[in-house]
Amino acid sequence: MREVLARRFSSVALCALLLAGCAFAPPAPPDYAAVIAAADREDADRQIDARRKQPDLLAFTGVAPGMRVLDMGAGGGYTTELLARIVGATGRILAQDSKETIGRVQQRFDARMKKPVMAPVQRVIRDFDDPLPPGVADLDLITFFFAYHDTAFMPVDRAAMNRALFRALKPGGHLVVADHSARSGAGIGVVKSLHRIEESVVRRELEAAGFRLVADGSFLRNPADPREEIVFRAKVPVDEFVLKFVRP
Repeated sequence: MREVLARRFSSVALCALLLAGCAFAPPAPPDYAAVIAAADREDADRQIDARRKQPDLLAFTGVAPGMRVLDMGAGGGYTTELLARIVGATGRILAQDSKETIGRVQQRFDARMKKPVMAPVQRVIRDFDDPLPPGVADLDLITFFFAYHDTAFMPVDRAAMNRALFRALKPGGHLVVADHSARSGAGIGVVKSLHRIEESVVRRELEAAGFRLVADGSFLRNPADPREEIVFRAKVPVDEFVLKFVRP
């Protein structure tokens, strides 16, 4: 009898442990490939998908439903829309641009905002070094794609900008930066002429603000790029770095 009760108790305990494990198991990641493949996306965006190696870049961010996200230098809203499709109605996207940069992209962004999938998006027109409305904090994610180099030839206090981004994230939140790579030693000397920036400069500046590098995406690297041509007229795919930082 004792053996029977012991076996039953063990079975019940095992079931309880399995249920507990299910309760605390992390949710499955979103189907990023399905988001990219959505039938209602624009052909122009699909061309950018190929250049940015989607869905790898999107997956690298770790964006998930319900997240609160800041998209720095949102431009025409390509990345903003992808983020919005994932965070959904329970999430929030802040799409930042400055007064100096919106002129050439505002019409494109306004047209995009008419889509139902853009419901979680709030347009934010603020300087890069003061990018968020008062009171915004505890963000889950910040994306800064192919615009960090622009801030190096604009009248931007990058140290102040990076401190603001650090404060805006919750502890454990991530900042993902992607940009066009300059040759070693170029620093910020070619940010306007070639629209490239040396990777070590970006890393050093963000670490000075308190961020810690946690991942380096290799999917946009191209060692064959001599990194001496302006990115808009490069003869081979541009070498690009993708870095993920965390706020400790």
